[in-house]
Amino acid sequence: MATPTEISAAKLSRLIGTPHAPVVIDVRIPDDFNADERILPCAVRRSHKTVVSWVGDYKDHTVVVVCQRGAKLSQGAAAWLRHADADAVSLEGGFEAWATAQLPLVPVSRIPAHETGKSVWVTRARPKVDRIACPWLIRRFVDPGAVFLFVNPSEVSDVADRFGATAFDIENTFWSHRGEKCTFDVMIDEFGLATEPLLHLAKIVRGADTAKSELAPEAAGLLAVSLGLSRMYADDIAQLDAGMLVYDALYRWCRDATDETHNWPTNKVRA
Repeated sequence: MATPTEISAAKLSRLIGTPHAPVVIDVRIPDDFNADERILPCAVRRSHKTVVSWVGDYKDHTVVVVCQRGAKLSQGAAAWLRHADADAVSLEGGFEAWATAQLPLVPVSRIPAHETGKSVWVTRARPKVDRIACPWLIRRFVDPGAVFLFVNPSEVSDVADRFGATAFDIENTFWSHRGEKCTFDVMIDEFGLATEPLLHLAKIVRGADTAKSELAPEAAGLLAVSLGLSRMYADDIAQLDAGMLVYDALYRWCRDATDETHNWPTNKVRA
């Protein structure tokens, strides 16, 4: 059972993917990381040896620290963070407990590096479905600080080259449609995020993005909302910000509320 300075893997897994998820800091030593070069969703790598130099970056943040087994490294780093006015705990059982529970782990090799320290992505302007769904997935499960550039379709490849960005949802790129799968499906696969709620959401996104509304009853509604948002916002970044809330709601429905129904009137007198 987790102590007051720990959080269980089950509880943390319920927080990851939501708008108010904690910062996750991976302080595993190089030998442990090299043995399994995956991290918890949205985790950042930091060295416990330099903890004094970086704890101030997380003042007033909620933080979960992860080491290999949830012992001295994560507990010590969490204590330092609390000293620097962060609300910090360690992950009970550490990386091993998370992996044993078969919770999502993201291969670091799949996260594009950039000199800014944030992943930078570029795609076609005027997004509708996939080009909003993918940024949502990246910010909620891969890199919360990810930057998204929307440009003319003909310029995507050159912008990616000149600005060190990663192109997505455009032909002849790694992060694009594959067969029947849309880019959102591909990202779930490549980032190791194939949980039941995300796979359910992926089916809705695929149906809306590929004109196959028969894949999921909700696909037609998502397409309608997406097209409506594209008419409401002339600025693609503003549209992305609005779309984040749509996917937050859909994800929580896929995770928590698919069995819930609603009817009217609720106070109908029984016969």
